[in-house]
Amino acid sequence: MGSVLERPKVNETAKEPYMARKRTILSLLTLATAALVTASIASASSSNGATLLIRHQTRGCHSWALNGGAFKPNQSISFVRGATLTITNTDVMPHTFVQLSGPSALLKHPAMSRMGAVATVTFGKSGTYRFTTKAGEDYMAGVKTIGPDNILTLVVHVR
Repeated sequence: MGSVLERPKVNETAKEPYMARKRTILSLLTLATAALVTASIASASSSNGATLLIRHQTRGCHSWALNGGAFKPNQSISFVRGATLTITNTDVMPHTFVQLSGPSALLKHPAMSRMGAVATVTFGKSGTYRFTTKAGEDYMAGVKTIGPDNILTLVVHVR
């Protein structure tokens, strides 16, 4: 007979069905989580709207970020028909949002002539749209940049 503090011996064959059930539940939870993540990514890329923020930076002069993501000169996004993109200029220089190609998009206030100016573009047709900005020539006094100015490009895929 063992000590009172010893654990009783467990029948290993009795544990097998319990462990198998536990593995099955964990597997199902993992699959459900993966499905939710995939669905959220898909809905984010086919959403009905997004924001694009233009900023000033020392290297390359300016860049932009989609939905709070990384600032970089080249961006792309996917939408469903009817989606609207809101562009906000926080750069120290004016920008004009320009459509380069694709089906005709509805641009409102594309000349963002001051910091805080907002433009919108609505996508009524399926297709691939390409955009850029034309930056103004006047820098504010004391603003310094390094290297050539970035050329901002945006590709929008609409289903």
